[in-house]
Amino acid sequence: MSIVRIPPVLRASVGGAKQVEASGSTLAEVLEDLYRRFPAVREQILTEEGMLSRFINVYVNDQDVRFLQGLETPVGPNDTVVLLPAMAGGC
Repeated sequence: MSIVRIPPVLRASVGGAKQVEASGSTLAEVLEDLYRRFPAVREQILTEEGMLSRFINVYVNDQDVRFLQGLETPVGPNDTVVLLPAMAGGC
């Protein structure tokens, strides 16, 4: 199973865990496993159209999936998926 690291802002949706295990061979499958167990997190990661929200960055092994294969990015059993809300602000 892969490790999914959960940022503080999403931890309430996963019972306070800093990380959880999820299974799947692609990012989409790993996220679907996560949504099955923690349905509230889905709306914070995906748009209504089923695409990754532009307000959250997703990394597999420190590589931004937007520069890989998006939701079809391969994920192995020893890989780490990081969910990181986008930051905005400044002058």
